[in-house]
Amino acid sequence: MDTLLAGTRMRRNRQTDWSRRLVRENALTVDDLIWPIFLVDGEGIRQPVPSMPDVVRLSVDEAVREAERAAKLSIPALALFPYTDPSLRDDTGSEALNANNLTCRALRAIKTEGFDIGLMTDVALDPYTSHGHDGLMDGETILNDETVDQLCRQALVQAEAGSDVIAPSDMMDGRIGAIRQSLDVQGFRGTQIMAYSAKYASAFYGPFRDAVGSSGTLKGDKRTYQMDPANTDEALREAELDITEGADMIMVKPGMPYLDIVRRLKDEFQVPTYAYQVSGEYAMIKAAAANGWLDGDKAMLESLLAFKRAGADGILTYFAPKVAGMLAERS
Repeated sequence: MDTLLAGTRMRRNRQTDWSRRLVRENALTVDDLIWPIFLVDGEGIRQPVPSMPDVVRLSVDEAVREAERAAKLSIPALALFPYTDPSLRDDTGSEALNANNLTCRALRAIKTEGFDIGLMTDVALDPYTSHGHDGLMDGETILNDETVDQLCRQALVQAEAGSDVIAPSDMMDGRIGAIRQSLDVQGFRGTQIMAYSAKYASAFYGPFRDAVGSSGTLKGDKRTYQMDPANTDEALREAELDITEGADMIMVKPGMPYLDIVRRLKDEFQVPTYAYQVSGEYAMIKAAAANGWLDGDKAMLESLLAFKRAGADGILTYFAPKVAGMLAERS
């Protein structure tokens, strides 16, 4: 063994806990967490989502309670997603424009309590359409510009109800610029936009679609507007357009299967970059843990740290309240 090799011992920095902590390159904190919650009509309802263990749909009053819990845990933001009653769904997703729809009622109820927490809302039509798509349709064609007009109106309804962050997840061309202009013209210049810039046509969304009630209604697939999982350069073009059009933050969805995309976007643009640990990722970890195939808590924390290592500034994750509680106990 030559002299240089003999003097280089990588394991020295790993031999004690304090040393590992001292040289650690990345850390997960509560400030990295955004908690997605599902809403349902009614009162006093906590309705389990079968494909997502420990995740429930919440009535507005219960959502207020969970917002208070999140604020006490110092979780920075909640992301709200509605389960829309099938009777309110139609071809155009008109319920999205109802100022008293489920999302808007939850926004107002949570805001009234004055919790120190941000509220993010999904801008897309799929929770409201009878066909389950994110846009308006002409036959089997998703109409881009007509959908963007509808999304602008939806964004304004949400901003008026108190949304802090508008998060368009539809993947229509030009929607970020149009929504930004609509918000500014109506006086919502301080309302942020987190663009789903690289949203892939993924198999990992199944449990989410169950949670919002769109899995049974979806006709066909979303490959004409969501991205091809084979592509990476395309993600850079999408993100650049969204940033140019006025996005304050960008997002990659799904998360772990696309960590390379997170890394490329962060390196290229140096803007606040987020990842969504989607329902399928969550369900896999929970199912494997329930079967004793892995340590659920360790896998959860490792998966979230992977997002930080890849360059994400934060993560949307259904594990948020559990992780926040664990981090609080350690501090």
